[in-house]
Amino acid sequence: MNHQRTGPFVEGEWIRLSDPKGRKHNIQLVAGKEFSTKKGQVRHDDIIGRPEGIVVETSLEFPYQVFRPLLFEYVVSMPRGAAIIYPKDAAQILVQADIFPGARVIEAGAGSGSLTSYLLRAIGPEGHLESHELREDFAEKARTNVEQALHGVPDTWTLTVGDLRDAADGPEVDRIILDMVDPWTCIPLALERLVPGGIVCGYVATTTQLSRFVESLRESAGFTEPHAWETLVRDWHLEGLAVRPNHKMNGHTAFLVTARRLAPGQRPMPKTRRPAPGAYGPDYVGPRPADLD
Repeated sequence: MNHQRTGPFVEGEWIRLSDPKGRKHNIQLVAGKEFSTKKGQVRHDDIIGRPEGIVVETSLEFPYQVFRPLLFEYVVSMPRGAAIIYPKDAAQILVQADIFPGARVIEAGAGSGSLTSYLLRAIGPEGHLESHELREDFAEKARTNVEQALHGVPDTWTLTVGDLRDAADGPEVDRIILDMVDPWTCIPLALERLVPGGIVCGYVATTTQLSRFVESLRESAGFTEPHAWETLVRDWHLEGLAVRPNHKMNGHTAFLVTARRLAPGQRPMPKTRRPAPGAYGPDYVGPRPADLD
């Protein structure tokens, strides 16, 4: 399946209009239809059959550039059921979780299909993605969005409506991505299904979720020391000699955590540094490392 269209624009596909001020609109091409803006109407028939990179004018002679939306541009404007994983975090997951062509990957949950689309591209035609989504309406939205983003539903994708924790007896996988409220509840499944050296990656929004997931990974004694981080993205203003950071930035969206599966029977290396005083004080309610009890 070709995940990227080329050639002239055709009826039914989505395009991206950009004006001189950087305002953008995603529209679906329909013969005979017009897209209305404050600067006049854009005729779809002026676009259908023409190549990417053209400039069309509205009825009031206002210009728009026309391109097919890139995947990261499409996902931020796709119809949503659940909140999406934004491009800055999807990029980190693909790299830090080392999603490779041919990889066998589990994803929970599918949400609106944002990360799903990136994963399907990354694993290629030889890999397999097993997505689990609790809500049927979210799963249907994810399927629709993936089909639109990738111009079809790949054979490498299995979407299941149900709880991932009920799939502990499935085949071995290389990577597990957990985008859920309580990813620590899937650690037993990760111990069962991840190959030695495989990676579990958690995507969580709050510090309390982050702490509980990390401490649960440590308590399981089946993974390397977890690595946690977040990514902040800031665009720059470029105007002659006025080159400076933008005043606004894409700040916190979520925390990411990765850890690697140890071989059966092996235990993680002991930490060489003791926790900071008070790290496991009387108010701490999560799991505790056994050697600190």
